[in-house]
Amino acid sequence: MVRQLSVLVHLLAAMAWVGGMFFAYFCLRPAAAQVLQPPQRLPLWAATFRRFLKYTAVAVMLILATGLGMYMESGARNAPVGWHLMMTLGFVMAAVFAYVYGILYPELRDHCAAADWPAAGKTLNRIRQLVALNLALGVATVVAAISPRF
Repeated sequence: MVRQLSVLVHLLAAMAWVGGMFFAYFCLRPAAAQVLQPPQRLPLWAATFRRFLKYTAVAVMLILATGLGMYMESGARNAPVGWHLMMTLGFVMAAVFAYVYGILYPELRDHCAAADWPAAGKTLNRIRQLVALNLALGVATVVAAISPRF
C-alpha cells in the first residue's frame, strides 16, 4: 500500500510539473505574445511564475522524496536501468528548476517592478530556454520509466 501511494504521489507531482511546463511553453507563451505587449506580457509571466513555481517546488520535493524512497527500497543494484536514468535526469531537472526559481525568477520580478522591459525580456527568454530544456528532460524521464528493463 505504501509503495502504491509513493508511485501515485510521484506520478501526480511529475504530471503537475511537466504538464505545467507544457502548458506554459506551448499554450500560454504564444497566446501572451500574440495579444499582449511587453509592459503587460512580462508582468503576466512574473505573476504566473509566482504561483507556478511555488507549486512546482512542492512537486519537485515530492518527486525527489518518493523517487529516492522507492530507489533505496529496491537497492541500487536491483534498480532497473531506467530508474538510474530517471534519478539522474530528475536531479538535473531539479537543479535547473532551482536556478530558475532562485535566480532567474527574482531577476524577472525585479526587472518588471522597475519597468525595465528589455532586461525583463532577456530574463524571460533565459527562463524559456531552461523550461524547454526541462520539458525535454521530463519527456526523456518518462521514456526511461517505460524502458523494457523498468
